[in-house]
Amino acid sequence: MRAVVAAELTKMRSVRSTVLVLPLTVVLSAALAYLVGRSLAGVPNFDPLFAVFYGLTLSQLPLVVFGVLLVGGEYTSGTITASLTAVPRRGLFYAGKVLAGALTALGVSAVSVAVSFVAAQMGLGPYGISIGAPGVAQAVVGAWLYLGLICVFAMGVATMLRGSAGPLAILMPLLFLGSQGLGNIPGLKTVTQYLPDQAASVIMHLTGPEGDPRFSRDFGPWTGMGVLALWVALSLGGGYLVLRRRDA
Repeated sequence: MRAVVAAELTKMRSVRSTVLVLPLTVVLSAALAYLVGRSLAGVPNFDPLFAVFYGLTLSQLPLVVFGVLLVGGEYTSGTITASLTAVPRRGLFYAGKVLAGALTALGVSAVSVAVSFVAAQMGLGPYGISIGAPGVAQAVVGAWLYLGLICVFAMGVATMLRGSAGPLAILMPLLFLGSQGLGNIPGLKTVTQYLPDQAASVIMHLTGPEGDPRFSRDFGPWTGMGVLALWVALSLGGGYLVLRRRDA
C-alpha cells in the first residue's frame, strides 16, 4: 500500500492541471471569508460562522475538480491501462488512489479552514467570534472533514463514470447551483436537505435558539456529517464495482 500511495502522489505531482487547482481552494476560501465578513459586520442577529464558511460553496469546487481529475484523467489519457498493469490488484490500486487523494484533500482543507477563519475575523472586526465560543471548534472540525469528504465523494463518482467531463457536469450543478438554490424552496427542503453538501452544512453554522434558522435541518450536525459519509461510502463502493467488473 505504501508503494501504491507513493506512486499515486508522484503521478499527482506530475500533472500540472491537477496540482494547480489546489491553491484555488485556499485563495477562494480566504478571499470570500474576508469579503463576507466585511459585509456582515454590524448586521444585527447574524450567524458569525456564516462569514467563515460561506466561501466553501465556491472554494469546494476546486477540490471537486481535483478529485475528478485525479481519477478521470487516467481514463481520458488512457494511462489507466498502464496503472492497472503496474498494480493488477484493482482493490489495492483503488484504495491507494483514494488514500492519496484523501490525504492531499485533508491537508489542503486544514489550511483553507484555518485561513478562512482568520480572514473572516479580520473582516468582522469587533463583531468576530473566538475559536473558544460554543459550537465554533465543532464547526471548524466539521468544515475540515466536509472538504476532505466532498473530494473523496467526487473521486468515487469519477470512477463510476470513468472520465472527467461527465462527473463535472453532474457535481458542479449539484454542489453549487442545484443544491444551494433548491435548498431554499420550502416544498423541496425535505428532500434536498439530504443531499451531500446540504446535510453536512448543518455543522458549519450556529442553528440553535440564537442561531440562524435557515441552516437548521431535521437532524443534528453530526448526523448530517454521517449522511455525507454515507454518500461517500456509496460513491466509493460504486466506483470499486465499476473498476473491478469493467475492462480498462
